[in-house]
Amino acid sequence: MGLAEDIKQTKFISERQKGLLNLIYTYNTVINEMNDYFKEHDITRQQYNVLRILRGQYPKPASINLLKERMLDKMSDTSRIVKRLEKKKLVKREESDADRRAVEITITKSGLKLLEDTDNTVSGFSHLLDNLTDKEAVQLNTLLDKIRG
Repeated sequence: MGLAEDIKQTKFISERQKGLLNLIYTYNTVINEMNDYFKEHDITRQQYNVLRILRGQYPKPASINLLKERMLDKMSDTSRIVKRLEKKKLVKREESDADRRAVEITITKSGLKLLEDTDNTVSGFSHLLDNLTDKEAVQLNTLLDKIRG
């Protein structure tokens, strides 16, 4: 189905307006599928994102600022996310030896295990783009980069 059928709207002000609505509608479709999956593992998308960043840093710790810089969702409250992950024993927080005001966050073995258990399914989210050719996927990436300017 196309956007017009999905949202029951036949007229758009312009192709740009339709494109923007299509982008938002598609974003929500992808996000809803991811949210449903992560709910099964008792984490949020944002928590998963923090865990992936920490796995990339492992065994070195990361600061809250590093996590904020690298997160996909820039509006997230990173400190709160880390506290919730700590309660779940998926990360460990320690004061920095170099700067007592700073906190160093490291993923735990449980956090690494959770990522290992979810890697196949998460990488499988690319199935949402299976109806695109490789050339179209490149074009999509180019256009999305261009939109962000």
